[in-house]
Amino acid sequence: MIVTKNKQSYFLVIGLGASGLSMAKFLHSKGETVIATDIDASRTNIAEELNALGIKTQIGFHDQDTFNQASIMIPSPGIPLTNKFIRTASTKGVAIKGELDIFTQYNSLPMIAITGTNGKTTTTSLIGQMLTSCGMDPFVGGNIGTPLVDQLMDKKDADIIVAEISSFQLDISNQFKPDVAILLNISEDHLDRYEDYQAYEDSKWSIFRLQKNSDTAIINQSINKFNAAAQKIKSNILTFSSDENNVNSMGAKIKNSQVEIDTPDSHTTIQTGQLKELQGKHNRENIAAAVLACLAIGADIKGIIKGLESFKNLSHRMEFIKTIDGICFYNDSKATNTDAVIRAIDCFKKNIILILGGREKGTDFSLLINSVQQSVKTIIALGESKEHINDSFKNICPVKKAQSMKDAVQAASKIAKKDDIVLLSPACASFDMYDNYGHRGNDFITHVNNLGNK
Repeated sequence: MIVTKNKQSYFLVIGLGASGLSMAKFLHSKGETVIATDIDASRTNIAEELNALGIKTQIGFHDQDTFNQASIMIPSPGIPLTNKFIRTASTKGVAIKGELDIFTQYNSLPMIAITGTNGKTTTTSLIGQMLTSCGMDPFVGGNIGTPLVDQLMDKKDADIIVAEISSFQLDISNQFKPDVAILLNISEDHLDRYEDYQAYEDSKWSIFRLQKNSDTAIINQSINKFNAAAQKIKSNILTFSSDENNVNSMGAKIKNSQVEIDTPDSHTTIQTGQLKELQGKHNRENIAAAVLACLAIGADIKGIIKGLESFKNLSHRMEFIKTIDGICFYNDSKATNTDAVIRAIDCFKKNIILILGGREKGTDFSLLINSVQQSVKTIIALGESKEHINDSFKNICPVKKAQSMKDAVQAASKIAKKDDIVLLSPACASFDMYDNYGHRGNDFITHVNNLGNK
């Protein structure tokens, strides 16, 4: 390793999305020298905001010398470590630190951390609602949208952190140790960022790496290689599973619409059939994990159930939009991988017009074939992946290609009949056509509302 001469004592924050902006402000508030850089030339308003605080910015370009002379680089989660500027600076001795480690350094509150391929945001929000109903004051943040360091700068009191954690955040974490850590599931995703599926799996399991005997790990026992991975975990393990063949005594078992909770301090059966906001097997798993997490930090079961019963589903996650002439329209724009789409299809079982497509992430559409054969009448293919989708499914069910979301919604509306479901569940990222999945979902909602009555 070649160490660059003339190193300077400053943090280089790379990427000025929400997490990067908050990180730059936080480090500055702690008296650190900060330079913030973003290759996106449109970030001028953010640059002006940081400049007014005395933080130097480099917008619309990256300067290798600025990277090389930093003492520590803090990349935003969306920026891969293979970035040539980061990689070059790293070979010259510049340290890389992630936002989780910065947060851990300053945080003094207990933490529940949630990761997994799907269901993270729903479970994180559900835990927040449950703890609030128990009279607690949780800060709910992380990958869900509010950067964790915002809590460190917030003057409002909180008594616990509930954080959604992505694999990208875990990849550059060396000190992060949640008191309660949840692994919901693992399925193929982000294979454009990882060498292979094993590397992605390892990233997810790393959330437990630094836990101690006094901590709690809550894990879906149906995850592939569970037994081998669990043997390496030092913390107290609670499991949940929809598979009745999994018979661990401590944790949660899911039987049809029931979630049976068994912990050293609690035995409860929760009926989920009446929870219209949380339908489907995957949501029963989310409920099981959330209840176990709340119990692990000492919350009261009556308050937990009260929070569960009052929970409202989140935007862009199996969000019911409206019914037009007996046709129901659902926005599941957050479903950016095949496993999420399988879970969405499973909620309805049949008569689905599926709007699929966007920017691929190493997507294997063949994983959807069984679900599509059983439940989908027609696929509307959208975005950069529409040709790949057409080739993957043209012998399975009718496929129609759309040039825009407006075309997709109108085509679906013409095909659908009474009692059918029009489901936007793309299995892809949104960045070929939109800023993010929320932007995509809102466009879908706009065009559904513009349909009026057929």
